[in-house]
Amino acid sequence: MSTPGTPLLKVVRGNPDDAELAALTAVVAAAAGARAPEPAPKRDSWWADKASLVRAPLAPGEGAWRASALPR
Repeated sequence: MSTPGTPLLKVVRGNPDDAELAALTAVVAAAAGARAPEPAPKRDSWWADKASLVRAPLAPGEGAWRASALPR
């Protein structure tokens, strides 16, 4: 970072006009703010998914033991 009062850009050669300096500033600002997109997080395998361990509580009653083994 630069300290206050220190210019961010310095023209070493040539004599650019205001429009050229504005274009250069826009390009440098866009390049500084541009980031590569972050890759999507890799999903674990379906075998390692813990969502299958979460299920509704079993209701006691007739045939409940049969319903406990049926997929939902």
